[in-house]
Amino acid sequence: MPLSLAKSGESALIKKVGGKEETKRFLANLGFIPGASVTVVSEISGNIIVLIKDSRIAVSKEMAAKIII
Repeated sequence: MPLSLAKSGESALIKKVGGKEETKRFLANLGFIPGASVTVVSEISGNIIVLIKDSRIAVSKEMAAKIII
């Protein structure tokens, strides 16, 4: 399922990152790579705040839809 459908507090492993090559590279630089653990912290005005590699990162709903967990 896409990361955008995950509930607050839910942890999961990333299975796949989709989108254009530049989008994949951008997300990989932030730590969104297959096998990485990600935890949804909260959702604020359409953005999803996640905890990945001990950092909190906000991604848009559209970007989160490209991350499959």
